[in-house]
Amino acid sequence: MSEKRLLVVFGIFLAMFGVVMGRLFLLASNTEYAARAREQTVSTLELPAERGNIYDCNGQKLTGAVEQWYALAVPGDAVYTTLFDYVPYAYQSLLYQKARQAASPFLIPVERDLSSLGVYSVHQARRSLPLPIAVHLLGYLDGEGHGVTGIEAAFDDILWRGESQTVTCITTARGSLLQDTDPQLRTVAPNGQGVQLTLDTAVQRVAEGVAGGMEKGCILVLDTADCAIRAAVSVPSYDPNRVSASIDAENSPLVNRCFAAYNVGSVFKPLLAAAALDAGWDAGQLYECKGWIEVDGQVYRCAQGVAHGTVDLEQALEQSCNGYFVQLGQWLGGERALQAARAAGFGEEVYLAPGYKSAPGTLPSEEAISSSGELANFSFGQGQLTGTPLQVAAMMNALASDGVWRAPYLVQGTVDEATGETSPLQYAGSSRRVTTKATAAALRGMLGEVVREGLGQKAMPSDGSAGGKTGTAQTGRFSPGGEEYTDLWFAGFWPLEHPRYTIVVMLDETTALSSEAAVLFARMCDGLRYLDAPETDIDKESADAYNG
Repeated sequence: MSEKRLLVVFGIFLAMFGVVMGRLFLLASNTEYAARAREQTVSTLELPAERGNIYDCNGQKLTGAVEQWYALAVPGDAVYTTLFDYVPYAYQSLLYQKARQAASPFLIPVERDLSSLGVYSVHQARRSLPLPIAVHLLGYLDGEGHGVTGIEAAFDDILWRGESQTVTCITTARGSLLQDTDPQLRTVAPNGQGVQLTLDTAVQRVAEGVAGGMEKGCILVLDTADCAIRAAVSVPSYDPNRVSASIDAENSPLVNRCFAAYNVGSVFKPLLAAAALDAGWDAGQLYECKGWIEVDGQVYRCAQGVAHGTVDLEQALEQSCNGYFVQLGQWLGGERALQAARAAGFGEEVYLAPGYKSAPGTLPSEEAISSSGELANFSFGQGQLTGTPLQVAAMMNALASDGVWRAPYLVQGTVDEATGETSPLQYAGSSRRVTTKATAAALRGMLGEVVREGLGQKAMPSDGSAGGKTGTAQTGRFSPGGEEYTDLWFAGFWPLEHPRYTIVVMLDETTALSSEAAVLFARMCDGLRYLDAPETDIDKESADAYNG
């Protein structure tokens, strides 16, 4: 290339460079452009983290079933006036605070889409139902959307997706949206896994309704066929959206009483009876109850010191005669009594999911049970024996299902939420026989008489029959008025002839009437019958009641 051409090319580049530099100088010296750049801020707002859902045994969602709307609020008095009527009560104070103090737009939960009011609105699936269900089993989340308790914590690695929907907007230095710009929503692909439980939504709702009459306690419902947990309610409950309000609340609402250990009392007696029958005890053998029995210089009394007179095993169960069972335990011996309790799951945790299990309860040691006094207490469910409502339910379930004990289980499998396909993932232990089929049948008949003729008459359903056992366990704790608190139980099965459900009702540390647990059991049976009955039968009964 000639020298002349090189000079021409160099001149062209020099001219272009001069134009670019001149333009940059003009932009830099233009105060209006500089002011606009300083005043513009990009705000990216995150919605709560997305998670996989939890389902019941029928595939019905227990989480994420309804929409939750969020409004994009711009700071200032006007936004408070506009949004106040649509913000849930729990968030109204937050709205007031942010409307006055926030320096940029924020998202606030609202009850519906407010686009028609000129308010930018977005939605996502609300984690809990409007009327939360099975909150102790499902658990709650922390501020970052991770599970803290229950199934939410046990399967956090499966349910957690790690992404959130975001709203991006450009604001001025005063926090208002820049004119002629629209917020931009970034969504998250609906891929992930969910968890399917054995809970039945309808049964759970019935149990929660029945438990509304409790101050403290729980209700458990197991499917007799396989010991799947169909309902589990602990009272008092808590709001999973406002957990902090319950941390220091009275009666410990965060405790899941279904899986906590308590004195079991007389609901333990059917197991001791089964062990004795298997060992050769004659159910017709008579005992003269004076209201008390003495063992090695120690006196053990029946409730209120009531003398039951001459009773056999069936009558002793009907009247819950402590003396009879103290005698029965002394005959059976501590080793066999302890073996029966272990076989029925007492003293061991029930593993429900990774890191999620019930309390083990307590059993006396072999050395302790060799004492006639400890054995006497053990024989009617007191002393060092404690157990969870879940353990008591599994024990009673074994009698209802021909003597085979099965570990209760809660998790049915995982769900591919993109395809809807489920994969089995059952956390259940092995089953084992704890009593003979004949003995289990004999005990079912006796427990039916407890409800028909004995202390459990308040447990009789309005239609049909049931079997079960009362329990009043002393706690050694007293009310300010000096009345001892007791743990009241009723554990049984329904219907009597072909048990479908095993039900445990427990009232924790109460001074209520001893029959109160039985009353709630009967209501639970009535509710289950309503769910099982054809609609035409229910309609006919309702009409008959109305016309009668």
